[in-house]
Amino acid sequence: MLTTKTFLKKTKRGNILKIVREHYLREDIWCGSALCDKCPMSEPVLSENPESASELFSFPHYIVLDTCVVVHQIDVLEEKTLCNVIIPQTVIEEVKHQSSTIYKRLKDIIGNPGRNFYVFVNEHHMKTYIERQRGETANDRNDRAIRKTVAWYQSHLASSQSGINKSERVQILLLTNDGKNKELAAKEGLCVASVREYIQSLVGCPGLQDKLAVTEPERDGNAREYLFPPHLPPSLIHDGIKSGKLLQGTFYASRENFLEGHVNVEGQEKMILLQGHAGLNRAVDGDSVAIELLPEDQWSSPSDIVLQDEEDDPGDILDDRTEALSASRAASSERIPTGRVVGIIRRKWRQYCGILQPSPVKDTVRHIFVPAERKIPKIRIETRQSEVLASQRIIVAIDSWPRHSRYPSGHFVRALGPIGDKDTENEVLLLEHDVPHSQFSEAVNACLPKLPWIITDDDVAERQDLRHIDVCSVDPPGCTDIDDALHCRFLDNGHVEVGVHIADVSHFIRPGTALDKEAALRATTVYLVDKRIDMVPELLSSNLCSLRGNEERFAFSCVWEMTREARIVATRFHKSIIRSRAALTYEQAQLRIDDPAQKDAIATSLRELNRLAKILKRRRIENGALVLASPEIRFQVDSETHDPIEVEAKKLRETNSMVEEFMLLANISVAEKIVEEFPECAMLRRHPEPPVANFEPLVKAGHKLGFNIVTSTGKELAASLDEAVLPDNPYFNTMLRILATRCMMQAVYFTSGMLQPDEFFHYGLACPIYTHFTSPIRRYADIIVHRLLAVCIGADSTYSDLLDKRKSHALCHNLNYRNRMAQYAGRASVALHTHLFFRGKVQDEEGYVLFVRKNALQILIPKYGLEGTLYVVPKKGEVATANFVYNEEEQTQKCGDVTFRSFDPVTVQLSLDRSNLQHEKLVLKLVKPVIPGFSVPSSDEPIPMAIDEQDGGKCKDGSVVDTVSQKNKSSPSKKKRKK
Repeated sequence: MLTTKTFLKKTKRGNILKIVREHYLREDIWCGSALCDKCPMSEPVLSENPESASELFSFPHYIVLDTCVVVHQIDVLEEKTLCNVIIPQTVIEEVKHQSSTIYKRLKDIIGNPGRNFYVFVNEHHMKTYIERQRGETANDRNDRAIRKTVAWYQSHLASSQSGINKSERVQILLLTNDGKNKELAAKEGLCVASVREYIQSLVGCPGLQDKLAVTEPERDGNAREYLFPPHLPPSLIHDGIKSGKLLQGTFYASRENFLEGHVNVEGQEKMILLQGHAGLNRAVDGDSVAIELLPEDQWSSPSDIVLQDEEDDPGDILDDRTEALSASRAASSERIPTGRVVGIIRRKWRQYCGILQPSPVKDTVRHIFVPAERKIPKIRIETRQSEVLASQRIIVAIDSWPRHSRYPSGHFVRALGPIGDKDTENEVLLLEHDVPHSQFSEAVNACLPKLPWIITDDDVAERQDLRHIDVCSVDPPGCTDIDDALHCRFLDNGHVEVGVHIADVSHFIRPGTALDKEAALRATTVYLVDKRIDMVPELLSSNLCSLRGNEERFAFSCVWEMTREARIVATRFHKSIIRSRAALTYEQAQLRIDDPAQKDAIATSLRELNRLAKILKRRRIENGALVLASPEIRFQVDSETHDPIEVEAKKLRETNSMVEEFMLLANISVAEKIVEEFPECAMLRRHPEPPVANFEPLVKAGHKLGFNIVTSTGKELAASLDEAVLPDNPYFNTMLRILATRCMMQAVYFTSGMLQPDEFFHYGLACPIYTHFTSPIRRYADIIVHRLLAVCIGADSTYSDLLDKRKSHALCHNLNYRNRMAQYAGRASVALHTHLFFRGKVQDEEGYVLFVRKNALQILIPKYGLEGTLYVVPKKGEVATANFVYNEEEQTQKCGDVTFRSFDPVTVQLSLDRSNLQHEKLVLKLVKPVIPGFSVPSSDEPIPMAIDEQDGGKCKDGSVVDTVSQKNKSSPSKKKRKK
């Protein structure tokens, strides 16, 4: 049956258009039930005899869900308890429109045959389709359509059960969280209940109640009960942004101070500062917010205070700390634009990992959840499993944040494992950084080539055969995903031929396949200390695409003819076949270069590559490229336990720079080629020039020691950094470059058609155009670039999405997000293994003051490439043992005759504080310079044996003593024990 609807629409020019919409209705859409004798189904989904575990609804029944139940209670639906569920098409479409993430989770549930979830196409069934009435909202119409579906199912199945006792008949139960919808359903004689009523009625499922999301509206009350200002409604937010009275941007909470954050607003040179609970107004890190800029006389400055974790309340909003924060910013002479949140445009809430902080009230179900991420506020949840969960890492989701509540409300999702277990902590790390790490699906694995994989004659005919050339790879030790190799050979005309050969991953990953979609979702390989989360399955990453030594592999080659002065004469690109002669580490390659006795083809090639690379690097730096620094460390990991047994700062050799220079050159050459061919849809990478305000900490730091750091251009900055050298402090220049790195903007992927050519510039590399071509095994952006380049040279055909700049732009957003999260996950993994390394250790190390704060010194330890905080102001409730005076103007801390400035050398004692189960902390104590009452003796001096309570009271030598509180470790009685 075809229904038509005609209506008139007036255009901007005043013309009248007649629009006719057609809607097809059918009678042969199945109900999906095994007890139906009317629908000719071969494989019904809904059981013939559904069992009921509900005390409230003891009769057999099918469940129909409305949209709000699916959107808010998806964690409950993922539990296997609820079966035989009908999902109307109306609900599916609404969920898809509201949340793509929940839609995918719902589709996964529906796809599980053991759950008996059936999608009923009510919008195309002749008996269940309804028209929207005049004056009726879309939401009310959809609720009515769902109720119509429930009523139809009840009557449709009634005739099939005519001979069955009424109490034993299968009935239809509507679950809804919408009070109005529930009331109307009851008036229409339908069987209806709220999700909470139904879940609480289930026998033997108390844990399921913990997963219920809190959906009740804010309570009524007097204004004095509210802790936060109200949020503006969307209409007023829209009008305010349009008129310019309000600004919008993404809120980023401070890691060092949970009472502070900032919003980056497009078009504003400086970030907008937010401070205090009223200023943040229930914004959570990542939320899109509307803010009101305060009058200039109310502007403030970021606090110099580093807030410490406190066992009693590590994330609370305490009055004394608010006052300290206010005092800090009142004294500040450099104020920046400051605002306050007036509304939430879009929440970026996700599931959070952390631990339960059980309530001291006995037999209560209300407890506090403490997130692992310090930027996230604590969350109120209800659970009946507090005794079990107190020793577990758990996942919690936020549901709402009422004005009257100091914390948001949420619900328990699942437990991860014991607190402190390394596998559990790794899982937390991946979840907190939103790293997809599940095993590859069957659909993805089905896209992989079958073994044994061989190169055929057809392959040879379609590619440039370079197997006769002496190619080699140079990578870190233990690298199995080798995606680049090099060669260099002398030509008869006196020039040299240099080739960069990159694994041809795009040959194996075809557009639109399950493998391609999964790689696009993951976007990047994530490197942790003890493992790697691959972007593509191991068969490709470590085998067929890895350019392993003495194995034939497909490659995409960029080959230059160069003069001996590294000037490019000609460039060519082609799909190729190579056979690497050797897979070398940086150290092995360096030894071949440095050993004059080595005269084979590979050694000769490497020496010439190294010579050319030095010329290329010198030329880049002369053009204004920056040489920055960041502290990086390498762990030696036990092969069996995977625990760190040694840690040291990474050593860089000439071969590191050699490989880097030719990868940079290849990326630039490919960028020029794909933009020439595809000016609107080339995928490129840009590094924006930082605002002048970003450089203020760097300029100040240099000025204090007599250096003028000029930041007008990248070239002037590079020259200033080169000149800033202190002969008596060999690490000073490196620290200055670390500070410079932190002033930089994030480099991002973008589509060429979305920006003007002068915005393509890469500030750090000082080049007008750049892309990523050289690591397709671990970066999806490189796969897209390979596809574009293949089309350029006629080696492959194009497809619609590749040339759609808007789809490419959306893809870039995901690539940038995943790349950023991968970096954070890698750093968090280093922090985790640093803590593992220091368990049970107490040792002294040389360090430097990197920043001077109002209550702390931030120390850099070069040996381990790590930073730590040395607090000079005691915690709340502790007695000060030394009187430190902070000079904000000079950025110094002074105690007696000792003054601490940035870059000053210090000796600190490192140990691990495990008293806080949520946040193990690396504790720094001052050894030198010596401040009586504050400094601690060197760990080389005889001191009492340290006891680690978390390790069962074992001493460093393995002997066992009585477990004594860490707080008493300096007591006289402890000194008498065996050392």
